[in-house]
Amino acid sequence: MSVPFKVDLSKKVVAITGAGGIICSEMAKALAECGAKVALLDINYESAAKYAEEIGENALAVKCNCLDKESIIAAKKCVNEKFGAVNYLINGAGGNNPKATTDNETMSPDSVGVKDFFSIEESGLRFVFDLNITSAFLTTQVFAADMIKTGGNILNISSMNAYRPLTKIPAYSAAKAGISNFTQWLAVHFAPCNIRCNAIAPGFFVTNQNRALLFDKDGNPTARTGKILNATPMKKFGEIKDLIGCLLWLSDEHASGFVTGTVIPIDGGFSAYSGV
Repeated sequence: MSVPFKVDLSKKVVAITGAGGIICSEMAKALAECGAKVALLDINYESAAKYAEEIGENALAVKCNCLDKESIIAAKKCVNEKFGAVNYLINGAGGNNPKATTDNETMSPDSVGVKDFFSIEESGLRFVFDLNITSAFLTTQVFAADMIKTGGNILNISSMNAYRPLTKIPAYSAAKAGISNFTQWLAVHFAPCNIRCNAIAPGFFVTNQNRALLFDKDGNPTARTGKILNATPMKKFGEIKDLIGCLLWLSDEHASGFVTGTVIPIDGGFSAYSGV
């Protein structure tokens, strides 16, 4: 990809979790294009390795289970040995799970044969919270240790769900709200150490995780897609490149050195629209 503008990130060593996915792999490419050394961490090593190979010598793929602290510690050791101390962490690991979703948008007293609120499995709820919040907590706990004396930058990935919970996905909505709150907490806690912490909250982007919800098997938009676009003033889905300008701005201390504790929506106006 071609970045919209260049910033000098030649002194950045970036650890990116969830880097085997569409969004975070593109972030890795953009940061590397600006001179950063990037470590792509993912439980799916093959996917992370594919993207690292595309980037070249300034990239390293590391298998990492972000719900296992020992795995994160081992990943950090690999990054430190290859590139040195980490001064930039992107907590991109996260997602939803069918066990924590409902079939219907609203509850009906007459619902029969559907997965309703009372059918959500506790294990699904815990998994979604762990995948989003516990993973960010653990990876920050491990990697921020490199930043305490030298300063650093932490970027979390929140969501539109943090502002306005979407129907059917209560656990994911609550978990992303937790990420936004955790971002603010970290910003205050680490401010004396010159560690900035911010989050971006993407609106609706087509990814591997949500493609089946947005388009049917023939590639036609689903009813949910219609609702999303009707509530998005720009009437379109975001493209990954739409995230990169904000990413680079937050990556550069000269441009955003006084910015911390923010959650920035990149959503085509979705969060601003009341529906009227």
